[in-house]
Order: sequence, then C-alpha cells, then structure tokens
Amino acid sequence: MKKVKRKIINIDEDLCDGCGICIPSCPEQAIQVVETPNGKKARLVKEFYCDGLGACLGSCPTGALTVEEREAEPYDEAAAIARIKRTAPEPLAEHAEHLKTQTEKLPEQHAHKQPEGILGCPSAQMFRWAGKEENVAKKSVKFHSALRHWPIQLHLVHPSAPYYQDADLVIAADCVPFAYANFHEDFLTGKALAIGCPKLDDIDAYKGKIKQIIETAHPRSITIVRMEVPCCSGFVNIVREALRGSRKNIPLEEIVISITGEKL
Repeated sequence: MKKVKRKIINIDEDLCDGCGICIPSCPEQAIQVVETPNGKKARLVKEFYCDGLGACLGSCPTGALTVEEREAEPYDEAAAIARIKRTAPEPLAEHAEHLKTQTEKLPEQHAHKQPEGILGCPSAQMFRWAGKEENVAKKSVKFHSALRHWPIQLHLVHPSAPYYQDADLVIAADCVPFAYANFHEDFLTGKALAIGCPKLDDIDAYKGKIKQIIETAHPRSITIVRMEVPCCSGFVNIVREALRGSRKNIPLEEIVISITGEKL
C-alpha cells in the first residue's frame, strides 16, 4: 500500500506501561497491547486503522500517546468499520460520532461547542443557522415527486428490477434529500434511485448489491450524491470498488452537499 504524509498516532514505548486503557478509547480499535522484550506495550494493529484524530490521547495516564505527521498507510474507513464489527461492535455508534470534519466549518456563532477535548463528526455535532422559513411559508407552488419506483433502500432493492435497467442511477446518502431542497428537480428527474448510509449500514452488503446492479442492470451512468461529512465519503469507495469488481466502464460522478444545503 502506497504511503502518504498524514497525521497518525505515535506511541512512545519508553512511556507506555502496557496498561491498555487506550484501547477502549480508540473508536477504530486500532491499538493493541503486545508482549515485547521490554514488557507489555501498546502498538498500532495496522496504520490504516488509525484516523490520526486523537480520540485516544486523553486516556493515557503516562502521556505516551501523541499525534505526529509522517509517512503512513492511508486511513481506510471501510477496513476500520469492518474491524470494529469483528472485535468490538459496541463502539460503532461512538465511531459514528467521533470524527472531526476536515471541511470548512460553519460560522462560530452557529455551532454549539462541545466540551474541550471531545471530537465529533459533523453528523453528530449540534449546529443551527438562520433559515428562510418566512419565504417558504408564502410560496403557493406545489412541487411533485420525481421518484418513480419503490423500494429505494439499498438493502431492499432487487438488482434486476426493471427500473434499473439501462438507467441513469443515482446513489444518494440518506441525509441528502433533507439537506438539499431541490433534490428531486436537480438530481432525480428521469433517473433511478438507491439510498443508504455508508457510516451506519453494512458496507460489504452495499458493495455486493451495487456490483449486482451494475452487472445485471447495466446502468448508463452512476451519480453519487453525498453529504460533506467525512463518514459519507465511504459511498464513493463502495461504488468504485463495485465498479472495479464488475469490470464495467460506467461514467461516475460525485456530488457533495454541505450540511447547510449547498452544492459544493
């Protein structure tokens, strides 16, 4: 695996006493305690399990954990979630909340601050901003749904459904239609739809289902519409892997929506 320069956890073995307190504090379960010639020490299981965000830092009683920037294997979100499901499924909800956005933040006055030292994904952080409810209330135009088939949830759809055959396929994150007001008009009209959550749902099942749709329905194009939060980027990897597995050359477009409902 090609290495990239990024932030990653560093464990000072001279300071580490092998207590293991850091293990439950790591949402990805990227740390383990192993026997070394110098006694028990904490080590990274694999570099690609560690997101480098430092959720484990405050738990170390000796200060052995720090975040450094160096050449390391890229963080693999899908592999990390698969490991959580295997080793400690109970922290999965915490994993969905702990990531801190690397994208541009909302203005400070619109964000409800979390306690110092607590990291959280924008999908879990509390935000509030001024809306345009007064303008919406005055409108008398009735909009019609562009949805033309059911079901739409990826776990429920059938790969050989007639509405997927030779269609322009939109794969959307669950939150998108709520955040983006013109979803039907801008993204769905004349297209087939499948939705899901790459953070909380079974991504391996999604990967297999999308691969089946590609192989049996032969869609003309695929458009991924996702939210800006980091966890939602998993959809892109899922679809790309499904495309590689199917060995089909289908045009792929990615559209990113901000949590304030703007197309980025």
